[in-house]
Amino acid sequence: MAKLLYHITMSLDGFVAGPADDMTWLAGLPAEPNPVVERLLGGIGAVLMGHRTYAPATTAEGRVYGGRWQGPIFVVTRDAAPSDGYTLVERLGDAVAAASAAAGDGYVAVLGATTARRCLEAGLLDEVLVHVAPILLGDGVRLFDHPGGTRVRLDAVELSHAGPITNLWYRVPGHPTRAFL
Repeated sequence: MAKLLYHITMSLDGFVAGPADDMTWLAGLPAEPNPVVERLLGGIGAVLMGHRTYAPATTAEGRVYGGRWQGPIFVVTRDAAPSDGYTLVERLGDAVAAASAAAGDGYVAVLGATTARRCLEAGLLDEVLVHVAPILLGDGVRLFDHPGGTRVRLDAVELSHAGPITNLWYRVPGHPTRAFL
């Protein structure tokens, strides 16, 4: 059965995008190989993203994983225009079910802070892999933003470094058996 993995790069001060969803800060990061990413790319069976991540991903320069990964991509959205290579699904539970079926025994890589938060709240998220970059953005989209939300303790899976990037891989313990929404 596929596992849902929130996979993201974050600034040291906790932001995954700058103000107005700006992702240009990623272009300035060192381009050193990251063995964790290389290992993960071979294990991803499908990608799940929200509509805010979908728009940049459909531009010429914004290919998923820089074009280094090819496979089924599912977008949770009600109002986006279709694009080749992307399956649009209105409900989160339906999108998770379709992505999990497509991924088989591989990972469903969850891209986008809102989609990851919704998966976590629904008890669907299995793991979190964060690459911490040595940059301070000061403002923007937080890794997990849920004012008034509950605490979720994570179990460490792996801690490693690739040049100036720190890789933090965690498991979400004890979430209930999945009941697709």
